[in-house]
Amino acid sequence: MKATAKKKPAVKAKTVATPKKMKPAVQPAKSAAKPAHKPEAKPHAPQPHKPAAHAPKPQAPAHPAKPQAPQAHKPAHPVHAPAAPAPITNMADKPVVATPAAKKLVFKVNELIVYPAHGVGRVVQIEEQEIAGITLELYIVDFEKEKLRLKVPTSKSEQKGMRKLADKPLIDHAMKVLKGRARVKRTMWSRRAQEYEAKINSGDLIAVAEVVRDLYRSERQPEQSYSERQLFEQALDRMAREIAAVKKIDDDMAIKEIETFLAKNAHRNTKADDGVPAEEAA
Repeated sequence: MKATAKKKPAVKAKTVATPKKMKPAVQPAKSAAKPAHKPEAKPHAPQPHKPAAHAPKPQAPAHPAKPQAPQAHKPAHPVHAPAAPAPITNMADKPVVATPAAKKLVFKVNELIVYPAHGVGRVVQIEEQEIAGITLELYIVDFEKEKLRLKVPTSKSEQKGMRKLADKPLIDHAMKVLKGRARVKRTMWSRRAQEYEAKINSGDLIAVAEVVRDLYRSERQPEQSYSERQLFEQALDRMAREIAAVKKIDDDMAIKEIETFLAKNAHRNTKADDGVPAEEAA
């Protein structure tokens, strides 16, 4: 009887173990979940292989294409956009624009001037005149001896060579030039005549004095040609008129003064630059 009693609890143990058998019912769920994860493991399996590593590379150009889109440049514009100017509330804060100052006139009305091509003249008026739709300020210059009136723009007067009368030191220097030895180039007269005319019309008193010195002929020297005499008288008249204007004397008196000075101080033995006498070089 005792043996039979011992066997009964073993049966109870079996009956207790029966609920443990319910675990396999859960296991099929796990086994069902496992196949769900298995397809996810398959795409990851080719990753270690080289062909799988190169597979995403064709997608790379898709990313750099985005910055090339015009949308990438849109944020750059507002960054550099200038800020709107603040409204001016106080007139003292208003920016001041500098206006160009009016150029001071070099010459005045009734002033004697020297114009290169015509010699001594007088500024009789300063007026404004509209030419081709542009308003110009002009010097009105009269040359009494030539009976000529010239209009010179005030902004271009110095560029044209218009200048004031020579001062006393410059006149003294010009008279010293007359004492020097004449310089005559051994070239054709036509070329030398052009050089003399250029000096006369340069407006330079020293250059005009050089022409007077080179073309002067004393009574002992041979006579000049007609063209030489004309250029000499033109240079002498141009020089005498400026000296007369500075010294406030008559033009004829100034001419006599220069001729007397030449007769006393000019060199008789005039030679050309190459040593040939001037009369032969001429």
